[in-house]
Parts: sequence; structure tokens; C-alpha cells
Amino acid sequence: MKPNDSIEVVKNIGRTRADELKKLGIETVEDLIEYYPRDYEDRSSYVPVGEAEAGKINTIRGRVAASPDARRMRTMTVVSAGIADKSGTIECVWFNQPYVKNQLTAGREYSFTGKVVEKYGRLQMESPDYEPVNENSLNTGRIVPIYTVPKKMSQKVIRGCIKNAMDSVEGTLEEYMPNRIVKKHNLCDRAFAVRNIHFPESDSAFFKARRRLVFDELLFLQLHLLELKGNICGKKSNIAINKYNDKEIRKQLGFELTRSQEKVLCEIKADFKTGSVMNRLIQGDVGSGKTALAMIAAYIVISNGYQAVLMAPTDVLANQHFKSFIEVFEPLGIKCELLTSGLRKKERDRVYDNIATGCAKMIIGTHALIQDRVEYNNLGLVITDEQHRFGVRQREMLSNKGDEPHVLVMTATPIPRTLALILYGDLDISIIDELPPGRKKVDTFSVDHSYYQRLYAFIKKEVSKGRQAYIICPMIEENDKTELRSVLNYTEELDRNILPELRVSCVHGKMKNDEKQIIMEEFEKGNIDVLVSTTVIEVGINVPNASLMIIENAERFGLSTLHQLRGRVGRGSEKSYCVLVSDAKSKVAKERMSIMCKTNDGFVISEKDLKLRGPGDFFGTRQHGLPEMKIANLYKDIEILKEVQGTAIDLYNHDRELNSVENSLLKAKIFNIFTTKIKKICL
Repeated sequence: MKPNDSIEVVKNIGRTRADELKKLGIETVEDLIEYYPRDYEDRSSYVPVGEAEAGKINTIRGRVAASPDARRMRTMTVVSAGIADKSGTIECVWFNQPYVKNQLTAGREYSFTGKVVEKYGRLQMESPDYEPVNENSLNTGRIVPIYTVPKKMSQKVIRGCIKNAMDSVEGTLEEYMPNRIVKKHNLCDRAFAVRNIHFPESDSAFFKARRRLVFDELLFLQLHLLELKGNICGKKSNIAINKYNDKEIRKQLGFELTRSQEKVLCEIKADFKTGSVMNRLIQGDVGSGKTALAMIAAYIVISNGYQAVLMAPTDVLANQHFKSFIEVFEPLGIKCELLTSGLRKKERDRVYDNIATGCAKMIIGTHALIQDRVEYNNLGLVITDEQHRFGVRQREMLSNKGDEPHVLVMTATPIPRTLALILYGDLDISIIDELPPGRKKVDTFSVDHSYYQRLYAFIKKEVSKGRQAYIICPMIEENDKTELRSVLNYTEELDRNILPELRVSCVHGKMKNDEKQIIMEEFEKGNIDVLVSTTVIEVGINVPNASLMIIENAERFGLSTLHQLRGRVGRGSEKSYCVLVSDAKSKVAKERMSIMCKTNDGFVISEKDLKLRGPGDFFGTRQHGLPEMKIANLYKDIEILKEVQGTAIDLYNHDRELNSVENSLLKAKIFNIFTTKIKKICL
């Protein structure tokens, strides 16, 4: 049997089970043996039957005292069997599992793992896992793997399927890692790692296996990203930048750049001078001044005879950027155009013409910028805002509209350095770690719903001062299955009963683009006192007069999202506040709320977010054209990542195409991952 054979060749996997496994993305034998456990249970220590503890999971070992009994009780079948050892006897019961009666043989010894409860004055073990005592136990008497399984498949079944798959490739599993790397980093061999990640022989064997597989996963990713970076950053630029005078635009901006902004601007100018395509990420906290740097970079490119384009993730944000660029650029004689899907045909055709003829020098828009109909005259700079809202393909599609234009990417989502190296491994990273003078700290509080009356009074107080407020809800409409606040119902409740004297309106993702734009313009003009919204206002919205942010069901949002939402206030000269409303009692939820109240530092928050949620959930690595990590955890595995990065750079420098004999199997493995898997993600 070969690793790339269909899973249906594995013993005990028929069409039905194969279909269930395919729901998990498992299609080949190799997919199955590389489907790693999400957790483990230690069932290796046996408890004497007479010492089994109520309320706990116990593992016991004993003989079936007599043939199991099966009886019908109303709507269920109950199977029971007495299990005995030298210390005593305990009854095991199974509900609606009639087949158990025929699987247990009187007098035979089995191991059982299950919860022990006290009923009718005696102990019993409910629905335990069981299997005959032998050296090949998978489900009891050992450290047992726990998998994410589809509804129609049990842990016991998937363990058996994986064991059968491993047995089928025993002795034929290729070692793709070059021997010198295995020796240098003291890695165990691949076959040992796969076997012991599923069914560890010991704690020591498990940790060796995990280290090897984490090393592999991170190395594949780093090599792929180095290839991406080499393909992009190694390209010669056809954009000739000779003029760097930015005095006029600095004067038009009307403020001095911070030291951090000046440092990043120097990095951008240095990129322009290299003769290669710039491919740079500007990462900075909310309000750190990334857009000002984008404006200066665009001004320099335009001054040298080229066009610049900025792509934003939403119509609302694109419109806001358009207004900002008009205010700065048009007094300098630079024509700006806005292109979004919400434009009427006549207006859209006019914009197309102005872009194609070169009349429009600065173009701002959404995904509409990458449509086939759009033809640029002489594109020199591509800027994408809030990069995590776009995929790699979208960024590439926009870049392909020009002749190797420079690329500048911005994000206000602070990302831990290690995660940034993974997500943006194809970009050079600049960090703005300083806020402009005058930005005030937003005081943050966490309360439960008993504070409602005080919150409503607080809203009225802020509005009476001439300020405005946001209220964020996790849902647009009510749902019978949850008690979460919804935008539509809460807006109506506030408008009619709670705050009838105030001007309350709402905005959400299901509204038409022009409707959203009208609402945001009215809020910006001060004609709306309270704006109820979903996270559609999370990024880039700038209303300096808004001083209060209330976030309902705050436990439903990630820390980075909460931080982004909080960044919508505190943008003016007045003191601003953020109130997190949550009734959640869990330790993790309370810790997350506490973090938000203690710090306004987005980078500290992002580190905590990574620790609590893990990299897979940080903001969805799949949209970046990268696979989800099966086993590596960037918060826990930083030291391994450092080892891997050095190894990847060394490999890349000495054998960029991995064409040598010793690297050939490694190359084939990486090709398999980043073609068959990534193709599904990017389509």
C-alpha cells in the first residue's frame, strides 16, 4: 500500500466511512496518518475495582462475571455486565448500545475506561470504552489519542482506522528530511514520530515525536514563504523613482511625522532605490498614522509619473479613504477617483476611462479594482489596507494590473512577531510602534448586564456634551437558539423605549453599500447620536466626535477584534471610553476582559490573543493561501521556529530549487502540500 492511495484501501474503511473521513479533508492514506490528535487522555493507570471513585473517569481491569444482560426500558435498551477483580465487583452499563451484549464474553479479561457514578446506593460505570486486555490496546490501558471526529464516527472507530493505516505503510514510510538536518537538530525519524504522535509509547516518545512533526510543519511553511518572497522581492522593478521631494505633501498633511513614522518612511524610500520591487508591510496600532505614510509613498510615485492605487476591504472604508486623499491630494493638483461595486454604470464607465487614460493618478476602491474591465495607464504603486481581509491571490491580481509595481500593505491588527513571520513571510515588515501626539488613552471597563441603566445614563451624559456613541452587537437579527443582542431588535428597542429622545440608527453587513454609506455620512456629520452596528465598523472608520464604545456580548469577539473596535473612539480631543458588556463566567472570558481593561497596547493584546486562541483562530490563516497548522503552536513553539528559520534560510541559500538528491524527497513533500492543499483553499 502507498501513502497516496485512497483511504478506501485501508482495512475496515468502506464507502460510508470514507465519505465521513473526506468531510475532514482526509482522502489518502497519508492524509489519515497525518491527521494528528487534538488531545490525549491518560488511561495507562489501572484502579482496582474496589477503589473506583465516584464522579471521576476510572480505568479498571477485570473479568466479565457472567454473560451481559440486555433489557428494554421504555425508549432505550440497557446492557449491563458485572466486572470483577480481586478487590471487588462493579456494574458497567451501556445505553442504546445493544451490540455490546454480543461483544463481551463471560470469563474473559477486559480493560474499561468510563465515568463512575453512584446510583441506588452502589457504584456503576456508565458507557465505558472497553477492549480485551492485550499488548495492542488502542482505547484503554495506555495514553489514548482524542481526535476531532464527524458526527457519524466514534473515537474508537477513528483510532482503529488510523492504526490500520499505519500498519499498512509499516516499513515503507519515506524519510523526506535530509539526514544532515535530522542529525544536526537531533530529530527522531519520521516513522517513529508518526507512530508515537498517535499512540505514544511513553511521555518521552511523545515529546520527541511532537518536536519532529512541529519542526517539519514549520520548515515546509518557511521554505514555501522564502520561495514566495524570492519570487516577488527578487523581481527587478520597472518603476523608476528619481524624485523624492515630499515637502509639499508634508505641508498639506499639516502635522509632523513621529520618529517611528520617519523611520518607516526611510525604509520605503530605500526600497524604491534598490531597483527591485518593494514588497513591504506596515504594521501599526490603531491611529498610529499608517495612512499618512501611504499618502507620502503614493505622492512620491505619482510625482515620478506613475499611478497609485489603494484597495480597502469595504465600501465604507474606501469612501472614507477617498475623502481623506481628496483633501490632501487635490490641492496639489493630483486627480483622485473612487471605484467600488456600488457605483452606477455611467459613473463607473467614467472612472474606467479616467484610469485607463491616466487622468486619474490616485485610485481608491474595493475588490472592484481587480476586475477585468479595469485597465491602468501606468501603475507604479499598489497599496492594500487591512491586509488580513484579503487573500494572497487578490493582492497578486491587483499587482498584475501593472508592470511589476511596488507593493505596500497596511494593517492595524497588531500581530505577534512570530505570527507575522508566518502570515507575511513574503513581505518585509515595518512596525510603527509610536502614536502621534494628542492621542488619548481610552478607559475600558468590563460590566455585566445589571449595569444597563447606568450605561443608558452614561450614553445620555455623553450625548448631552455633544458627543456620539457606538453600540456593537454580535448579530444582525435575533435567533431563537441564542440570547445574543441583535442590531435590528436592539436599535428598535433603544429608539422606541430606552433612548427615545436621542437619534438612534444602525448599520450592518446586509445593507446595500449606498445605504451603509449614507448612514456613516450622517453619523460623521453628527446627525446620529447612537450608532448600533455589527463589526462592519471595525476597521478604519474615523469619527473624532465619537467618545463612547459599548460592546454587547463582548465574550463573543477575539481580543484583537475588541481592540480594533475600541480604536473607533479616542480619535478626537475629548476623553473616550469603551465598555465591554458580558455575563460570561468562564475563567478564560474573565481573563480576556481583564486584559482589555488593563492595556491599550495592541501588541501586548495580540500576544495574549495568540496564547488564548492559538494561531489558527487569530484571524483565519486560510485566507492567506496557507494551510491550517496540524500540530505546531506558534505561542508554544517559538524556539523550534527559530531553529527552523535558520535551517530554511540555509537550505534556500545553498539549494534554492531543492534540486539536489538529498533534498529531492523534501521538495516533493512541499510540492504536494502547497499545490494539492493550497489549490483547494485559493479557489
